[in-house]
Amino acid sequence: MPDTSNLKLTITFTDPNLDEDEKNEEVQKLLAQMQDLDEVETVDRVVKPNTLLGTKSVTGWVAAQVIAFVNPENVKQMWGFLSDRLANKLIELEAEANGKKVKIKASSQQELEAAVKAIQELLNPE
Repeated sequence: MPDTSNLKLTITFTDPNLDEDEKNEEVQKLLAQMQDLDEVETVDRVVKPNTLLGTKSVTGWVAAQVIAFVNPENVKQMWGFLSDRLANKLIELEAEANGKKVKIKASSQQELEAAVKAIQELLNPE
């Protein structure tokens, strides 16, 4: 029987033209929108594992990252949502499902579509 665990998706905003505050604004917008989606099981900021005293980040969050867990049955709908919002943004997607990982950079609609195909292969290995 196939493993039907959720897809773990990490989205990182990587645009070098954006400063840390602007990247975090992008994260906040995406996070707020994803929290309202039925397709998403959970979504949150990525927690910084070892926040040291004296570092710039007082929040304990990794800058520019969102992590979401999506039920495999809802992945197609989730990609429609993400395609609309992330099509022309410089991002890095890391997906983990069925014990496998894939990491992809995307900055255009075509690259995002290629990323979607690679991630779907994680969910439907054949």
